[in-house]
Amino acid sequence: MVAEQASTDNPYVRDPDTGFDPVEELSRDAAREQAEQLREAVRYHDHRYYVQADPVIGDRTYDALFARLQDLEETFDLDRTDSPTRRVGGEPVEELESVAHVAPMRSLGQSVETDEVRAFDERVRDGLADTGHDGPVEYLCEPKFDGLSLEVVYEEGVYKRAATRGDGEQGDDVTAQVRTIPSVPVRLRGEYPEFLAVRGEVYMPRAAFQAYNRERVERGDDPFANPRNAAAGTLRQLDPSVVAERPLAVFFFSVLDSTASFDTHDELYDRFPDWGLRVTDRAELVDDIDEAIAYRDRLLESRDELDYEIDGAVVTLNSREACDRLGYTARAPRWAFAHKFPARSERTTVRDILVQVGRTGRLTPVALLDPVEVGGVTVSRASLHNPGEIERLGVAVGDEVRIERAGDVIPAVTEVVEAHSDDRFAFPDRCPVCETQVERDGPLAFCPAGLGCPAQREAAIEHYASRDALDIEGLGEERIAQLTDADLLEEPADLYELSVFELTALEGWGQQSAANLLDELERTREPPLPAFLVALGVPEVGSTTARALAREYGEFTALYDPADNHEVLPDTERLQTVPDIGPAVAGAVRGFFENERNRAAVDRLLAHVDPQPFEAETGDALAGETFVFTGALDSLTRSEAEDLVEDAGGSATGSVSGNTDYLVVGNNPGQRKRDDAEEHGVETLSETAFLDLLADHGIEP
Repeated sequence: MVAEQASTDNPYVRDPDTGFDPVEELSRDAAREQAEQLREAVRYHDHRYYVQADPVIGDRTYDALFARLQDLEETFDLDRTDSPTRRVGGEPVEELESVAHVAPMRSLGQSVETDEVRAFDERVRDGLADTGHDGPVEYLCEPKFDGLSLEVVYEEGVYKRAATRGDGEQGDDVTAQVRTIPSVPVRLRGEYPEFLAVRGEVYMPRAAFQAYNRERVERGDDPFANPRNAAAGTLRQLDPSVVAERPLAVFFFSVLDSTASFDTHDELYDRFPDWGLRVTDRAELVDDIDEAIAYRDRLLESRDELDYEIDGAVVTLNSREACDRLGYTARAPRWAFAHKFPARSERTTVRDILVQVGRTGRLTPVALLDPVEVGGVTVSRASLHNPGEIERLGVAVGDEVRIERAGDVIPAVTEVVEAHSDDRFAFPDRCPVCETQVERDGPLAFCPAGLGCPAQREAAIEHYASRDALDIEGLGEERIAQLTDADLLEEPADLYELSVFELTALEGWGQQSAANLLDELERTREPPLPAFLVALGVPEVGSTTARALAREYGEFTALYDPADNHEVLPDTERLQTVPDIGPAVAGAVRGFFENERNRAAVDRLLAHVDPQPFEAETGDALAGETFVFTGALDSLTRSEAEDLVEDAGGSATGSVSGNTDYLVVGNNPGQRKRDDAEEHGVETLSETAFLDLLADHGIEP
């Protein structure tokens, strides 16, 4: 609220100092009647402030109304589920449960390129022509919010449930958390539908984010990297009262399901505020795709004026009847497209260069920078990728450089703008953690110590527990660091020797959290062979290569068997007969098992886990087709896409050749694969086209 005088014609405003009788002197009926009046008053002022951005009372008056309502509800036991006082929080939950959405929450096709937006328009017009639609093609344009997508459900006008997007079919139940967000009404206003499921975007306003980060730093906590991370981290708090203390807000923009009908998408922007649902004031209806592109360009110029993060514009066919004619692909509507913004960049100075040691021993240089705001996010460190990149850039401490957030997420040094030192950075010839002599492989550098290097040990455990490997819930980076610091973990096998007693002796662990972790570990004792191969952390073996190895060898002991006293190691010639494995990958696999420390770690691990034999899928819809992927996909992970191809009988390889049928291009793709595709005449597919192809073959992601 703002410090303004109360409006004299507002029926809900009363003098908080003299206008109320003492609570203890009220009858229960009088208390109930007054509480209902106060609920209506608080909802009214919430609507004026959060939806209309036009408050009519000041903070002190509002706080008095709210406090009086709390006193009445507590004294007379009048608490109701749709009361505004429920925003202060609720009982903490042990974990976030999964809940199915009332309708799929699909992602959007998207691109930075204008040509892709025009191609979307052509597909829309061709698709409508094929269905006999002859109406106008108007588009509703709106900002693409950079937050966390939500489903919010109302029944009989009362807030019922909220869930994150999750995988599009189901998400985390965050009902108690979202209830605390002031811009989410707990009861709709006006003439609302009996049932309404809406989609919105939860975010942390920029100004609030900066203030909140300052508070975290002052408390000694690490700041959040950006507003989106802050919003996501807040929403997943198990204690709703913690969420209530943090500055979150929501914009609503579409209907997932409803007992009401709507002819156009822009109609929602008229009706949502009437029901108390907040919308952006930056939506525009345009007549054609040229105006839509111009809208995005105007939005790009004004994005820094907004108090919320956006990363593009969403272009939606306005007629809902026309949208129904076009329908959906497996993961996205055919009638909407996101025209993304290019990556942001700024100039700053390099103050130091550190070298980090990764899971596979790869050494990655990182530049420590004078903090600079890039796209609303304060950046103080950025990747230099590898020694070869340092040599190419010629960067040194003290140089002024250009920083770019690739995909508006990952900061990287892209060029030296002005050199201020003649002393170029000298890459170390020994591992900064274990002092082992560094080995070079072209532009890359590695510590060959394997699990003998402390940095690689901790990273190996993190990788073992990661989503693409064995997906051990509750075992994140911080907890792994805590367990290694306590000398309970040195390698993955140690996980299976943990006890409740050891865990509960550590700060932050209770009986339940310890039992949950041990249950999760028990679940991983018989892992699928591809997941186990990924979990081992063999260099160059990601999900695609692991699946190919599993298909070739069938059982882990056919690849490596400790029972033979290590006399037989993986044969490089046989390895190279596996699709997508060449000499380099074969050498990496062989080299991993040649390392004595690695073999000992695997042997210990096999005493606790039993990798299950690989069972190939029988689908053949894509038999004979070979796919290569480059760049990040929005609707699914790269490994999920590759699994879809291989489960349907196709092949997913890592490099383009004359045998490749399709190159699927996602966000921030590599140039080399695109050049190879052009050279070999390989068909290039956008993510949307790839999903359409899957749908045409009856393949559901």
